[in-house]
Parts: sequence; C-alpha cells; structure tokens
Amino acid sequence: MNLITTVILITVLLSTVLAIVSFWLPQLNPDAEKLSPYECGFDPLGSARLPFSLRFFLIAILFLLFDLEIALLLPLPWGDQLVSPTLTFTWAVAVLALLTLGLIYEWVQGGLEWAE
Repeated sequence: MNLITTVILITVLLSTVLAIVSFWLPQLNPDAEKLSPYECGFDPLGSARLPFSLRFFLIAILFLLFDLEIALLLPLPWGDQLVSPTLTFTWAVAVLALLTLGLIYEWVQGGLEWAE
C-alpha cells in the first residue's frame, strides 16, 4: 500500500474512533458551584467576566500573522530547491516587501494606535 494512502487511512480511522469515543464518555453536568469564579475561598466581589479592549485582540492577531510570516523565512538559507541563490533572495525580498506593506497598511489605518 502507498505511504500516503496509509497515512490518510490512519488519520481517518483515528479521527473516527476519537469522535465515537467522545460520545460514549459520560457527560459532565456542572452545577452552580462549579460555574462560579473562585476567589481564594471567598464569595466573588464582582463579575469575573470583565470587558477588555478589542485592541488587545487586534494586536494579538497582527502579532500572530507577522510572526508566522517571519517564521516562514527562517528555513530560507537551507532552501536550496530553487534554481539559483538569486531566485531565493528574490523570494525573500518579496516576502519581506509583503510584510512591510502589511505593516504600513496597518499603520495608516490606525490599527497600531493604542489611544484614540
């Protein structure tokens, strides 16, 4: 049997088995005590679900996007599958230019400004 076929078959079987087992496991029914926030044994003083600025979320998503794109450049010195080093350098410059354009766009749109 082909290696790719074997890997796909194992993946499908494993995911099917895990999905079936998850239905057989007992369902947990949390009561009010388990759902209440824990504050060192005392009754909670206020709501545990405090609102937060959506800017945190936006900055975190931008960080993840740029971090993943930069991580794509890390194995580039060992990427000798391309025809020439010049072509490798051209691809690296293209990715960095795309990153720079994305950063400039976010800067111009005001996505990186903390206070309004």
